[in-house]
Amino acid sequence: MNELELKKLWQATQDKLEESLVVNKKHTEDITRMKVHNLVGSMKPVKIFTLLVGLLWVGIGGIALSSVYVNSFSGANKFFLFSASIQVLLTAMAVFVYLYQLITIYQVDITDPIIRTQEKLASLKMSTLWITRLLFLQLPVWTTFWWNETMLTDWNIGQWAVALFFTGSFSVIAIWLWFNLTYENRNKKWFQRIFSGKEWTPLLKSMELLAQVEDYKGQHAGA
Repeated sequence: MNELELKKLWQATQDKLEESLVVNKKHTEDITRMKVHNLVGSMKPVKIFTLLVGLLWVGIGGIALSSVYVNSFSGANKFFLFSASIQVLLTAMAVFVYLYQLITIYQVDITDPIIRTQEKLASLKMSTLWITRLLFLQLPVWTTFWWNETMLTDWNIGQWAVALFFTGSFSVIAIWLWFNLTYENRNKKWFQRIFSGKEWTPLLKSMELLAQVEDYKGQHAGA
């Protein structure tokens, strides 16, 4: 075998290797898209259920509170009324975010470019963090809804100390979580206790799969 034949054989081998790499990259991307599509799709039932429950809660609570404000505001327990109003308002905000998430999930298409899917997943990630922050802001009002005006005249220092301790503690926790529920803390144990299950785990797995594809493409960019 002369030098020219060796060069032709070497070039043919290189061409087959490059073709194989291209096919492998295509198969890897297609399989990853299918996995991501299935993972994101698995989030739909819990999102729909939570959205429906939230709408029902906000609807019933909103109607009841509106009736109190319009018909019997002067005689209502203001502590309960304002606490319930804050709770319903925060829940309503979370419901809108859940609706946005559900729309985004249904927009995830198996044929989308990876970069577009990554953008949608990033949006789902950030909105999930925002929902959780909003819901934890409700913590303090769960300790004040039972307060009443007789507390101002009938309670002693000890009773006030206990009530304010719980309200203050829940307020500190809510504020701390508001500032610390960030993606950077995702590997911490307390974060993982809060974020688990069908609303978070499929999202993280999807992001990891797409990141692996991007790394693979980067390593074989010259192919």
